[in-house]
Amino acid sequence: MDGSIKTGGSDLDNWLYTPKGEKRGYIQPHALKELWFHTGTACNLACPFCLEGSKPGDTRLGLVKFEDAKPFIDEALAMGVEQFSFTGGEPFIAKDIVKILLYAAQFKPCMVLTNATAPLLSRLAQVEMLQETKFPVSFRVSLDHYEAEKHDEGRGKGSFDSAVIGIRALLERGFNVSIARHMTEGEDSAAVDAIYHDLVGDMGFDQPPRIVAFPEFNTPFSEADVPQITENCMTEFHTEAGRRDFMCAFSKMVVKEDGKMRVYACTLVDDNKDYDLGGSLDEAMKARVMLGHHRCYSCFAYGASCSEA
Repeated sequence: MDGSIKTGGSDLDNWLYTPKGEKRGYIQPHALKELWFHTGTACNLACPFCLEGSKPGDTRLGLVKFEDAKPFIDEALAMGVEQFSFTGGEPFIAKDIVKILLYAAQFKPCMVLTNATAPLLSRLAQVEMLQETKFPVSFRVSLDHYEAEKHDEGRGKGSFDSAVIGIRALLERGFNVSIARHMTEGEDSAAVDAIYHDLVGDMGFDQPPRIVAFPEFNTPFSEADVPQITENCMTEFHTEAGRRDFMCAFSKMVVKEDGKMRVYACTLVDDNKDYDLGGSLDEAMKARVMLGHHRCYSCFAYGASCSEA
């Protein structure tokens, strides 16, 4: 890796240094273990907290087609990728998502993030075909809160019950399902996870599912008042091994932006063109990732990660 510096338009000094003039912290990618595809920001729901700003008909990021995804799947395979993951928006709004998964799962395991409501439920007959792939396709379903009423506050009345129907449908068809939830400041995470495990106990899980908790990421293009991550922070609070566990060290995300496929540093920074690292995975993996986005602090401080790889 050559540690090249890429920036999509910011002042270079601001990119490399914090407002106090300290060297900004960074991650140098070491290997492509996981490749993410953003299938598009269109969604059947319009959650006010959505970190992608997704809603019905949204076109900030375009719906990915099979011919868009295949070259990146092939390039990633040549680079030794270990898993493909898919997020949105709602991936099952993308017409070609099952076709893409059928292709990718010939070679590596795949994971799909979904709200498990109408778009998924309407395509269960197609989803069943994913049982026959060489490598498994798994799903992560969002249950923001263990109380249906609080979940529905953001996603709409009946969304919790619909998601539960989706989870049961996936489990009945033999798919592995994990759960994504919201994290609250100062929570006892183990205790909250235990409540979730009790909640889902009658949904058909053979064993307690993996629970992935996310801190507040704020909506796209927002600014959050968080501490700046300096180069010293990264060496004082993280070992070399710890830095290699940051998602931007081992994964990238492909998006369709203005009709063109682009590679971004990770799943959380596609609202900032400074993190557009090029049109190929080879180019993107050579670029040093400066930790200047406010969401980078969530990874630094909380160990937040979208990955299950």
